[in-house]
Amino acid sequence: MRIYFLFIGLLANAIAFAQFDCYENKQWPMPKLSEAAEKTHSIKLLEARQEYEKDSLNADAIIWLGRREAYLGNYKKAIDVFSRGISLHPNDARFYRHRGHRYLTLRCFDKGIEDFEKAAELIQSKADEIEPDGIPNEKNIPVSTLKTNTYYHLGLSYFLTGQYEKAEKAYYKGIVASKNDDMMVAMVNWLYITLLTQGKTEEAANFFAIVPRTPKLIENTDYLSLLYYYVHNPADNEIERYTNTLLSRTATGKDSMSVGAATLYFGAGYYAQLKGMPQKARLFFEKAIATKQWSSFGYIAAEAALQKQKDEN
Repeated sequence: MRIYFLFIGLLANAIAFAQFDCYENKQWPMPKLSEAAEKTHSIKLLEARQEYEKDSLNADAIIWLGRREAYLGNYKKAIDVFSRGISLHPNDARFYRHRGHRYLTLRCFDKGIEDFEKAAELIQSKADEIEPDGIPNEKNIPVSTLKTNTYYHLGLSYFLTGQYEKAEKAYYKGIVASKNDDMMVAMVNWLYITLLTQGKTEEAANFFAIVPRTPKLIENTDYLSLLYYYVHNPADNEIERYTNTLLSRTATGKDSMSVGAATLYFGAGYYAQLKGMPQKARLFFEKAIATKQWSSFGYIAAEAALQKQKDEN
């Protein structure tokens, strides 16, 4: 299957994203939570603190305290908690994986990569384990594991910093580790555009082919929609209409301010970027930013892409 973008190979270096100033020691936007969600997270954080105070050396108690802090937007506190966990349990990959995630949230990409690489090293020869969800999906069935989360976030960190060959390798490992269609679709989505960025259209098509025709998904329907978007290859004058139609048909619904919308707008923008339409790409990236989903990966990737466009002009 041969897929458009004949000039993509020439763009591979041009689309490398910029390193942002780390937000670790400065203000960042707090997440907008409903009153009910904020109450629930606050109660869960209190419970996590109580468990931690019972045994401040317990790895699980430390991890959940850090995770609960992060859900309320206390990312620096979460990083400090995970750092304490690392000092006590230096060979527990979970602490590096979770701290790396929050470094990624705060745009500390280099620090995140360092942590994810360490986690990947620690899990390499160990059995995988399911990661319980702090914010359960609608079926209350965790879909990710320590290995898939490590490789997924490592791949994304490499992608955001323009290290595409390293991102490929991380996503390959993530695909191998995937135990369900949700994680398979998530990995293939990011791997697909990573490959297209380097002009590897046939490889991208081959990886799309491993996705089941009717995957059983709980969480990642928006990623599946993007994959079909890329393969459908809408014409230049159809991109905006196709994107709006896609947005209305996905699990995101018509909520143009949701995390899913940020994901779809980034995907549409990146598609336009690869097609050589930077102005249209910028419009979609700006729509992703307009969702105000500051901690979502669609927002972060769109933000990085806009910064790269700014640096080039």
